[in-house]
Amino acid sequence: MATTLVPDLKQSSGVTDTLGRPLRDLRISVADRCNFRCIYCMPKEIFGSDYQFLDRKELLTFEEIERLARVFVGHGIEKIRLTGGEPLVRRNLENLIEMLAGIPGLDLTLTTNGSMLARKAQALKDAGLRRVTVSLDSLDNEIFKAMNDVAFPVEKVLAGIDEAARVGLAPIKINMVVKRGVNEQSILPMARYFREQGHILRFIEYMDVGHSNGWKLDDVVPAAEIVEIISADMPLEQIPPNYPGEVANRWRYKGDDNEVGIIASVTKPFCGGCTRARISAEGKLYTCLFAVKGQDLRQLIRDGISDEDLSAAIGTTWANRKDRYSEIRSSLTEGMPKVEMSYIGG
Repeated sequence: MATTLVPDLKQSSGVTDTLGRPLRDLRISVADRCNFRCIYCMPKEIFGSDYQFLDRKELLTFEEIERLARVFVGHGIEKIRLTGGEPLVRRNLENLIEMLAGIPGLDLTLTTNGSMLARKAQALKDAGLRRVTVSLDSLDNEIFKAMNDVAFPVEKVLAGIDEAARVGLAPIKINMVVKRGVNEQSILPMARYFREQGHILRFIEYMDVGHSNGWKLDDVVPAAEIVEIISADMPLEQIPPNYPGEVANRWRYKGDDNEVGIIASVTKPFCGGCTRARISAEGKLYTCLFAVKGQDLRQLIRDGISDEDLSAAIGTTWANRKDRYSEIRSSLTEGMPKVEMSYIGG
C-alpha cells in the first residue's frame, strides 16, 4: 500500500511548554467506540445502546492521521501510541499502521483491550507495529466480566496476549486499573501470573478522568499499598526509569529481571515530566488527559492549511501549555469540566 505523499518536515523545533516540558509522545485515538463498557471508562448507563458516537465522516482519515504524525515528528515526537475507544474496532487499522511505520525513527505501539488481538496480531505485526499494551483488570472471570460489563471472558484476552507474543509484538505490557472494593484482590494473582509469563505488568491508580465514572478518592488503591501487597509475597526493589518523563515507577522482583510498573497519577503526580499530547478520534489536540477542551486540527486540515502553518499552530498550542492537573488536584478541581477518557484514550 502506497504511503501518502506528505513531505517530511526537516525542522526539529525542540518546542517546550511554559514549564519547560518538551513534546515527545503522541497518543492518537482512532475510534471513539469500544466493544467493552468498562465501569471506569465507558459505563453502560452513560454509553448505552442509544449513545450517539461519531459519524464516520467525523473521524480523521488515515491520510489525515499520517499527515499529522509527520508534522508532529517535526516537533520532536519520538513515539506514537494508537488508542481509542478500542483501536481494533477501526476497520483496516493495519493500513494505517503500515503508513505510520514508514515514518523514520518512530516508535509505534498500540493499546488494546485484547478482545480481537488473537486474530489481528499477525496482521498488525506484518504492517509494522512494534509492540502492544493490553488492558486487563483481573484474571478472575467474574471480576473481569463485571468490570468490562459485557461478560467478555478473560481466556480470550489471554489468548490474544499469547498470540501477540508468538508473532513478536514485544515487549508486551499489561495495564491493570485498580479500584478499591472491585479488583484489589486480583493484584497478587496478576503479579504472579505475568511474572511467570515474562510480560511487564503495570498497575494504574484509579483516576478521575472525565465525569462518567463516579470517581471518589476512597476508590483509589495507592501505589504504596500495591507495592506492599506484592512485596509481602515477592519482594520488590525499585529501579530507574528507562527515559526522562516515563510515567510508570519501575520495580523489579528480587532474584530476576522481571519487572512491574506503577502509574501513580493520584498519589505521586508526574506532571512535571509529562511530554504527552493527545489527538481525539475527530482530530482535536489535547495537551492533558484531564483537559477541558482541544484545538480542532481536523478543521484546519480540511480548510486546506499548509504543513508549515499546521506545524506552527501545533507548536503554539504546546508552547502555551501549562497543564498540571494531577499536581493541583484538590476540592477546587472537583467540578472542573474534563473530557472523557474514552474520547482521547488513556
